Amino acid sequence: MNKSTHTEINIKAIAGTLNACEACSLTANTAKGFQLAGRKTIYQVLDDLLAVLFPGCHGHESMPADQMQEFIESRLESVAAVLRKQIEHAFRYQCVFEKCKKCGDCGEKAAHATSALMTSLLDIKKTLQKDIIAAYEGDPAARSIMEVVMSYPGLQAIMVHRIAHVLYKEHVPLIPRIMSEHAHSQTGIDIHPGATIGPGFFIDHGTGVVIGETSTIGKRVKLYQGVTLGALSFPKDKDGNPIKGIKRHPNVEDDVTIYAGATILGGETTIGAGSEIGGNVWLTHSVPPHSKVYNLQPKPLITNKHTPPS
Repeated sequence: MNKSTHTEINIKAIAGTLNACEACSLTANTAKGFQLAGRKTIYQVLDDLLAVLFPGCHGHESMPADQMQEFIESRLESVAAVLRKQIEHAFRYQCVFEKCKKCGDCGEKAAHATSALMTSLLDIKKTLQKDIIAAYEGDPAARSIMEVVMSYPGLQAIMVHRIAHVLYKEHVPLIPRIMSEHAHSQTGIDIHPGATIGPGFFIDHGTGVVIGETSTIGKRVKLYQGVTLGALSFPKDKDGNPIKGIKRHPNVEDDVTIYAGATILGGETTIGAGSEIGGNVWLTHSVPPHSKVYNLQPKPLITNKHTPPS
């Protein structure tokens, strides 16, 4: 007689215990609770905004020229409505989470933040044009402007960052981070939405780049893969918790190039304008303008594999 070797699973009971977990209530997003947007809603907002900034480039086919104005108007109306609603929910969540004593203006703040982003789109587009030119002129492998726009991960990451940064400056909770982490998952480039980045910014290759929240980057800066602009340490309060909202990440001035694998740490660290930071350099202090910083070249040991070592 064959006996069943598997254990029966009581799905209903397991579901009941999961649903009844009181300690887990802060991580449940329900219509009766926080009503936050699911991540895919924010992803769709990003896709729609990029479609407006670069019509026909991020969809399935080219855009008919005579339909451009109508398309942009329609898409912007849809995005503004969705975004305003979701920003308001994010502000209300923040009020609950931080036990806000001055609730009542979440809708007003959401309207202001949405307006700030919509009215910033032209400036964002103009800045991105400079980023695109920097990538095209800075990469000998680039064969056309459209190759940069449609395929370069560095540009994809900075597109998203320039949108998320506007919302970050409006103190919108959650949504800017969801946007930046979506770009991170797609490109391998991690840019916190709080970082301030000037025009003409180019990330070549890009995988493994990390740019921290309080980083400040000037104009015409170029980074290669694996560069970290990070924090040197995390000052703590009297209870041992990291202090938030202080300057922790470096300043990179205009016309700086930072090569692959370099790590630059600390809120008081400044890389002077026109400097060149070599691959795998580790810096925790400032360097003056027009510096050239490289590690000493290691001397390789070359032997003949057929000759026994002496």
